[in-house]
Amino acid sequence: MAASMFFVIRSSVAVAGGDDAAAAYKFKEMPIAMPPGYESRKMNTIRTVNPAYEKIRAWISSVGASIAINDVTGHGLADGMCIVDTRTDSVVVTWTPTAPEADRFTPFVLDGKPLPMDDTMAPTGCTPGDFNGDGRTDFLVTYWGRTPILFMAKADAATPSPEAYAARELVPSESLDGRYHGPRWNTDAAYVGDLDGSGHPSIIIGNYFPDSDVLDPQGIRNVQMNDSLSSAKNAGGDHVLRFHSSTAGNEPDARFIEEKDAIAFDASTGWTLAIAGADLTGDALPEVYIANDFGHAHLLHNVSTPGRIRFEEATGERTPTTPKSFVLGKGSFKGMGVDFGDVDANGSFDMMVSNITVAWGLEESNFLWINQAKNQDEMKRKLSAGIAPFTQEAADHGVAWTGWGWDAKMGDFLNNGQQNILQADGFVKGDIDRWPWLQEMAMTNDDLLSNPKIWPNVGPGDDLAGDDVMGFYARTADGKFANISKQLGLAVPIPTRGIATADTTGSGALDFAIARQWGPPAFYANQSPALGHDLTLRLYRPAPGATAGQGLTATGAPAYGATVTVTTADGKKQIGQLDGGGGHGGFRSFDVRFGLGTQSGPVTADITWRDATGGVHTKTQQLTAGSHTLMLTDDIKEVAAR
Repeated sequence: MAASMFFVIRSSVAVAGGDDAAAAYKFKEMPIAMPPGYESRKMNTIRTVNPAYEKIRAWISSVGASIAINDVTGHGLADGMCIVDTRTDSVVVTWTPTAPEADRFTPFVLDGKPLPMDDTMAPTGCTPGDFNGDGRTDFLVTYWGRTPILFMAKADAATPSPEAYAARELVPSESLDGRYHGPRWNTDAAYVGDLDGSGHPSIIIGNYFPDSDVLDPQGIRNVQMNDSLSSAKNAGGDHVLRFHSSTAGNEPDARFIEEKDAIAFDASTGWTLAIAGADLTGDALPEVYIANDFGHAHLLHNVSTPGRIRFEEATGERTPTTPKSFVLGKGSFKGMGVDFGDVDANGSFDMMVSNITVAWGLEESNFLWINQAKNQDEMKRKLSAGIAPFTQEAADHGVAWTGWGWDAKMGDFLNNGQQNILQADGFVKGDIDRWPWLQEMAMTNDDLLSNPKIWPNVGPGDDLAGDDVMGFYARTADGKFANISKQLGLAVPIPTRGIATADTTGSGALDFAIARQWGPPAFYANQSPALGHDLTLRLYRPAPGATAGQGLTATGAPAYGATVTVTTADGKKQIGQLDGGGGHGGFRSFDVRFGLGTQSGPVTADITWRDATGGVHTKTQQLTAGSHTLMLTDDIKEVAAR
């Protein structure tokens, strides 16, 4: 009977046509340049933790790897990288293997000192961005053990280097003795976007463990685990930080104010692993999806005004045939990653959410939330009424089961007008299968779970989904997705965490990089033999007082929140956005890309953006295929790319 059930389940999950779909793709793994002498450093495989966590230290050591691709030099190409390598607890800034010589520099490590730093802190994410609007790329680095640090690019820096950035506290903190006395945040997610429509980027920080000494081997036993496997709310939760003011020059800074009531308390105390956002209603304010481990996710309708950030939660509607966990906002699954994208190419944003989907383990389901609103006006009416008009269709589309999922990213790797879905995967790699213990724990009384002593041992050598490989989903001839990572040579059995995507060469080919937990990061250059035409938009706002081309200064500041809807000659629509940064551990470039297939244009592009003072503008442009650099003020002007 067990064997029969196995083959029935296997056949119900399998998607035909994967081999044929894979034939159109080709990727080449290329070596990533690391700082001089980096490979000779000690490479760790597990963390030192609070004594209360010692028996589950491999579990506690299961996150932190991160990767991002963006324009670091200001030369106009997204060919710089920021990597969090858990093996050394380092934040590495380097260039993509495809970068031209002019964009190459000596790779280096970002060090938070002279700000207070110690061995009880570890970096968990690196988000590129322009946080003071001076046209230079800064880095937001998150940690376990402290609040985040902004590494702000200096005006006189000629090339990326350790000296080119000034370390600034994101959350004000004072130290008279050189030691850290601020909150012990344990951050696993960050989202950057113009949340209040002020024309400036604000930040949401998602914390996992409550503020506590997670990585301090001498720390007090003030730590805990989740108080439920399906509705935990005793975590560090979410902090909304509104942009207040900034300075540029050789002493750059950006100051933020925490909006403590921006998210209702009940929706802000989950074990957050991923955050993403997109403008669902057409008002140039991003809605936000918070993916929480051990329970409910939250879709937040943005009702902010300049200088005041506020969100209202919207949830899905349940029908007689809808399982409770398939109602948006009511699910009990383990949300690990989220991305917005136009899955069905109809001009509206959908969402892909990663969960734990291990066969014969915790076999939940990924979520593919398909947008059911007829238009943005209907979406606004629904969200304003507290209703999230999305249906969960992961199984129907072939993306329900991957493994122990983490970051998810969508992108068109063939430029054929269809999104691919990439998914990081895997948990703890070892030699001893601990699934029986985990299954037993899954049946434990929730009242006991918050005590780490109740948890089964998960230490060095133990394995939980350690051989899971990343997912690369492509459309088959019948329209379903098939996971073709094995056919493409991407099925490396090392747990992965973050995914970054970018056209790193400016050729129209979308590349990607992936962060591995306790393994080296990897970069994959897109060498697919028959790419379609693409439309790639680099969208800027003016950077007052800065001159493009000087040092690290780009054409302008990224137009956070800009949304583009493209209509091709055959009447098909696609929607995309300038993503300021979101997901779990992986951050795409600021380019807004569309695959056009055989059409070279012109295509109709409806662009909505906010200017530097927060004013909303919408304009229609006729654009041909290829790359366009657009300056957005109260109008749109095409400018020369750097």
